[in-house]
Amino acid sequence: MTAGRKWPPEWEDYEDPSSGVTVRRLTNYKGHSHHLYFTNPGWWDGGRRLLFGSDRQNRSNLFSIELEGGEITQLTDLERDAGFLQACVNPTRPEAYFWYDRAVVALGLHSLELRALWTLPDGFRSTMLNCTADGAFVCAGVVEDLSDRIHVPLRYIYAGFRETHEAHPLCRIMKIGTDGSGADTVWEEENWIGHVNTSPTQPHLLTFCHEGPWDIVDNRIWGLDVTTGRAWRIRPREGAESVGHEYWHADGLYVGYHGHRPDGAQAGRRFFGRVRYDNADRTEVDFPHQTGHIHSNDFSLIVGDGYAGSRAVRLWRWNGEDFDGPRALCEHRSSFHVQEVHVHPRFSPDGSYVIYTSDVTGYGNVYQVAVAEFESLPRLE
Repeated sequence: MTAGRKWPPEWEDYEDPSSGVTVRRLTNYKGHSHHLYFTNPGWWDGGRRLLFGSDRQNRSNLFSIELEGGEITQLTDLERDAGFLQACVNPTRPEAYFWYDRAVVALGLHSLELRALWTLPDGFRSTMLNCTADGAFVCAGVVEDLSDRIHVPLRYIYAGFRETHEAHPLCRIMKIGTDGSGADTVWEEENWIGHVNTSPTQPHLLTFCHEGPWDIVDNRIWGLDVTTGRAWRIRPREGAESVGHEYWHADGLYVGYHGHRPDGAQAGRRFFGRVRYDNADRTEVDFPHQTGHIHSNDFSLIVGDGYAGSRAVRLWRWNGEDFDGPRALCEHRSSFHVQEVHVHPRFSPDGSYVIYTSDVTGYGNVYQVAVAEFESLPRLE
């Protein structure tokens, strides 16, 4: 395979059997394809193209699809696997970043040239990448490698999840210059850090999480000012409740999440929440049904993927007091067997459609579905 190779459109439109909406399968290859992690928008070229990772001809590479015509461009030609689920796009110029051979590399999306920005030190492993709103830095969490003590195949199953949390590995958050100027450690602690998410509008703000079972971590969601190094709890956990799957709203000021209260007067209640990064203006509302990952551009409409064994991409709509729904936007029927085929639905920047991944055909593929009129969609009981 060669970087720059053009692949003809692979897409296929079909009518969803549950909702009747038109679903477009964007990819169709006998190997897994997936969009970026749901906190990392993969759109570029003014939203006209979308990045995705794909396993083709026994290699994993990064690709781009033109959303109007369907033509696919291969962007890399790598000999070894790279972390495309953890990749991110520079919001100010056509450049993407991902892990390859223990280095954070920059890829020019037009030139297809690769630049190494920073190399992971020995004794650490990589986690999520995210670019600051001004495009000046890539932020990354790095975690002490405990593989000689704990078996942690987290890409496949959550074996070792609790053990890694309890081991309190040394973790750092790195701020890496996209101009190649080097990297600085902006946070370090002996707690398992994951999910470094930069605000889409505030260049100095990011969130990170303390990984581990949600009901036993000291606090899941944390904020960090990368200019001052100050960290603080966002939405402090209360009692034995679980809170997580945090993500930024499009305004870059509010953080969305969901949670579960296992005890007390509200035992068994699941809730959606949003809170400003400084813990002001917190809103939490109970919602029916279970969900895994959720996403929204604001608090008006939320998309979720259910959980392993569920079938539908689902929507909840805010009515000013609580959430209506869920309504089934379409069936995904994904297996959730590995991270690359988790559904991870997310709205497009303008909120007009949802992107998700499913292996319902036997292989992971990327799907696009327009957001239909809420009242026209079937209820999920």
